Order: sequence, then C-alpha cells, then structure tokens
Amino acid sequence: MYRWIIQAFVFFFLVVISFNPLTNPFESKKITTFSDVQYSVKNKDPLYEEITAKNSAYKIPPQNAVIDKVWKKIPGLNGREVNIDKSYKKMKKDGVFNKKLLVFDEIKPSISLNDLKPAPIYRGNPSKEMVSLMINVSWGTEYIPPILNILKEQHVKATFFIEGKWAKNNAEYVQMIAEQGHVIGNHAYNHPDMARLSEQEIMEQIKNTNDTLQAITGEKPTLLAPPSGSYTDQVVKVAASYNMETILWSVDTIDWKNPSVSVMMNRVTPKLHPGATILMHPTEAIVRGLKDLITVIQEKDYHLGTVEKLLSEERLN
Repeated sequence: MYRWIIQAFVFFFLVVISFNPLTNPFESKKITTFSDVQYSVKNKDPLYEEITAKNSAYKIPPQNAVIDKVWKKIPGLNGREVNIDKSYKKMKKDGVFNKKLLVFDEIKPSISLNDLKPAPIYRGNPSKEMVSLMINVSWGTEYIPPILNILKEQHVKATFFIEGKWAKNNAEYVQMIAEQGHVIGNHAYNHPDMARLSEQEIMEQIKNTNDTLQAITGEKPTLLAPPSGSYTDQVVKVAASYNMETILWSVDTIDWKNPSVSVMMNRVTPKLHPGATILMHPTEAIVRGLKDLITVIQEKDYHLGTVEKLLSEERLN
C-alpha cells in the first residue's frame, strides 16, 4: 500500500516539474506566419534575387558638405540605394527586371551645411544638375512685373534678394514676388559696403531688412546676399548668428552695363555649370534676354530652381 502511494507521488512530482505552460507539445516550436511565407516566396523568386543582386550597381554614396579652398562652403548631396521590396512589388506583375520601375531611397550625408563653420556659398553641389537665378533688387522697380511675367510663363522659380529700404517703399511688389512662389532673401537695408561696417552696423543692416521683409511676407529670410558681393568673415559670422547663409554667385550677367542679348548670352553660356548661381538685377537687359537665358539653361539639361533648392541635399534623380 505504501509502495503504491510513494510511486504515485513520484510520478506526480515528475509530471509537475516537466510541465511548461509556455509550450504546447501538439504545436511546432516556430509558428509560420503569412509574412514568413511572403519572405520565403520573394527570396526564392529569381526576380527578387536579381533586384537584390543589382542593388550595388545602382547605389550611389552620399556626399558630405565641405569647405573648399576656392568655392568655400559647398552643400552635400544625398546618396541613393534601391528599395528592394518596393521595386519588386512594381515589377512582379510582369515578372521581369525593369530599371525604369526601380524605387530608390535617399541616404543622407553625415555632414551637412549646418555642421560646418560659417563661410560664404558661391555654388551648389557640382554633382547636382541644377542652376539658380538670383536677382538682387535695390532699384529697377519698373522691370519687376515683366520679369515676373516671364518667370511665370516659363514655369521657373527664382530667388530675389531684396534691399530693406526698397522693400519698405515697394511692399506690393514684394508681396507679388512672394505670392508667385519665389524665394525672398536679404540684400541689406540701404545697399552699403558691408565689408566696411562695424559688427553692430552689420547686425542692424541684416535685422532691419529681415524685420521689413517678414512684416510684408510673414516669413523671415534665411539667405543673405551682400550688396556688390562685398563681405568679410565678420559679415558671414553675423549672418550665421541669425541662422542665415551668405550667398555669392558663380556666373555674372553684368546686366547693369545694359548689354545686348547676344553679348549677355555669349558671356553667360560658356560659364554655365552644375550648381551655378547666376547673378542678375531688374534691368532692361534681363527683360530682353531672360527667356533666351532660360531656354539655353534647359537645353543643357539643367534644372532651374531656387537657391534654397540648390543648397538642399535632395537628389534630382
């Protein structure tokens, strides 16, 4: 009798210590889900394997922003890599590889403009096939409407660097420029030689213009174009303290000399390059030649965009 009781107790004890409530002896250790099946099917599909194998051929590493000895601060550019799953989804209907259906993800650089010390910017990234029109405004009021009409007809956005004093006297034109989607930058308040100003005077020139433009458009400028391109390190540092980049140019129309269209085009065309910033003003020469200039730029397969877009790390393809 006692032996039976002892055997029963030992059997019960062994059952208790061997039982695991988290496992089910009637189920496999791994549950196969729908996503597991999808993953398995994709990886056995020759098309999926082909897209994966070709990823390296289409991958482009990002470029960091740098400070160049000649061009000073140059923006970086995103890299790219194939989004294999999205590309496969677009191609699997036909079942064959088609590079036109590739979907890419952009890869950000590790160093951006904001990571660099203050320095002027003359151009965009040389690998970005984009050109920007920068129009410095402190006179030439009568030419603003026809220039805006041409830009609108050509579906082009420009960057207008506007003097504070001019803006105060021509608020309706500033509003017109902003309403048409162009970027507005700071061109100091009364067109001084900023290289000759004290730090306090530089601050006043920038702040007064920012305040004037913001009162008209509701937006604070983030770009400064020093009048006549005259600047010092102090000008650049003060601008940076207002979270602004100092913008110069790499191509000059010299429109203020009132050249003929052919002379201006012969001057500008050979100097066009990826990342170019093209300086102009509201002049009769620009009204006459702007359409031709836009045509030449587009014929060279350059995109036309604002300085903000030129400086962004976004890829065009």
